[in-house]
Amino acid sequence: MEKEILKVTKINLVGASRSGDSKTAPKLASSGVNINNFFKEFYEATKNRAGDIVPTEITVYKDRSFKFITKKNLVTQLLFKAANISKGSPNKKQVKVGKITKKQIEEIAKYKIDELNCFSLESAIKTIEATAINMGIEIEK
Repeated sequence: MEKEILKVTKINLVGASRSGDSKTAPKLASSGVNINNFFKEFYEATKNRAGDIVPTEITVYKDRSFKFITKKNLVTQLLFKAANISKGSPNKKQVKVGKITKKQIEEIAKYKIDELNCFSLESAIKTIEATAINMGIEIEK
């Protein structure tokens, strides 16, 4: 028999962290999750992603046990790394903050395609390109 689910929480956490920020702990504690146990397991699962923002889905059961699934890095974070920048443009039309190649866009699209609402690689590439443009990243032809 399956355990009865109490709550499902989606949260972005920093990879390889041993504790959450001021918003994380109350979210988990309100579900009855043992925060120390959670972060012990989370650290082990994400130690190869230290410093990355890790989208995480936490399922808490009625018996206060839990399981979590970590997802792939956010598209914006992948674009930051590829363009070697730390933040997007305050004015995407006038201020370009970095450049990225079509090949880099395609690599990101291939990596993220299973988590995007896209049915083809071409649509995934267009989605990533649109995100890059909105961040003020120029796409080299």
